[in-house]
Amino acid sequence: MVARKKAKPKTTKPSNAEREPPINSRIRKEITRLNKIFLAKNDNEKELLAGLIRRAAFMKCQLDDMEKDLNVNGFVEMFSQSDKTEPYERERPTARLYNSLNKNYQTLMKQLADFVDRSDNTVEKDDGFDDFVNS
Repeated sequence: MVARKKAKPKTTKPSNAEREPPINSRIRKEITRLNKIFLAKNDNEKELLAGLIRRAAFMKCQLDDMEKDLNVNGFVEMFSQSDKTEPYERERPTARLYNSLNKNYQTLMKQLADFVDRSDNTVEKDDGFDDFVNS
């Protein structure tokens, strides 16, 4: 009798969902990234920025997940109220949520950017006017 080799079970590559870190881990990484960009100068600023940065990080991770879903499944789907009616194309609920969340994320990032611009301009440059007036 000839001994047969046992076939090794095929190993499948993990899907993107299996390889991707959990959302909490991704949110922490995004918070760290944003904290490096938006530095606070005092405790009041730090408290204000912390909340905005946490919200922005959460939104960014949610948007990334929705974007992957939309790339795979599209923005529209065929929908029918019952078996008796013809299906029609409609916007997927995920697409609607994505658009709304993206708008809010863009607004929040603009607030953060404006905060940085405003705090960078707190030191006035001497244009020589005071010296001219006082001389």
